[in-house]
Amino acid sequence: MSHFQEPQSTDAEMPFLSHLIELRDRLLRAVLTVLVLFLCLFPFANDIYTLLAAPLMSHLPAGASMIATEVASPFLTPIKLTLVLSFYLAIPVLLYHFWGFVAPGLYAHEKNLILPLLVSSSLLFYAGMLFAYFLVFPLVFGFFVSVLPQGIEMATDITHYLDFVLNMFFAFGLAFEVPIFTILLIWTGFVTPQALAEKRPYIIVGVFIIAMVLTPPEVFSQVLLAVPMLLLFELGLWMSGYLLRYKTKVEQQQATATAASPATQTTPSDYQPLTVAELEAQMRQYEAEDRDQTAK
Repeated sequence: MSHFQEPQSTDAEMPFLSHLIELRDRLLRAVLTVLVLFLCLFPFANDIYTLLAAPLMSHLPAGASMIATEVASPFLTPIKLTLVLSFYLAIPVLLYHFWGFVAPGLYAHEKNLILPLLVSSSLLFYAGMLFAYFLVFPLVFGFFVSVLPQGIEMATDITHYLDFVLNMFFAFGLAFEVPIFTILLIWTGFVTPQALAEKRPYIIVGVFIIAMVLTPPEVFSQVLLAVPMLLLFELGLWMSGYLLRYKTKVEQQQATATAASPATQTTPSDYQPLTVAELEAQMRQYEAEDRDQTAK
């Protein structure tokens, strides 16, 4: 009987091994994409950092500048910025490989959402970063400079500034993904649009708490993060209602087509299962055939 069990074990393992190979290949391609972008941006590392520091430098008094308190930070800090920027620029490719890996487990109407979600999630993340750079940073840094005590000169370390800015970029980029999170929660049936609408007061409080955790301890950046999140939540709620109507329409069409197809009846009406004696006789026949093949 072992002759018949081995092919079943091999068939069960092959799909799992193929998934591991596909995952490895996609991870290698994602890492290679980040590496290529880093190598392309590396010669401009100092220029990129100068551009990043512009919102703060524009608010410093004349003659003031940023400082480097560590020996290697003038070299390592721009490289760190370039590496993180390469990762951010590669986000569409990373999301493409992620959706490509999970796509085989999705239904046809769910696969139709992959491209819109891929494009919209990438654009929303970049929109959050641009919103932080052009609107939030000037207001926040202007506020910090304006509240300096008399006789205190602001000299920001380049490494600390980079950490602060990257955290803000990630916070705003992630916050602008609220419509995607909302749509996925409703599309998967985890929650309904009506339930989210009823919990709107709690969501408003939660958004301001999240903004307070993700931003510095001052009210300007907290409000500037919370308000777009609330507006984007309402956008996601509205879009999810439209997508649910589309999903219901597709499922009704599939149900109608399945009911109308004669091929859906796969089990004959006169089908009768084998008796125990018939099963034993069939198994003895298989064993005899197995012995004959082994003897040959």
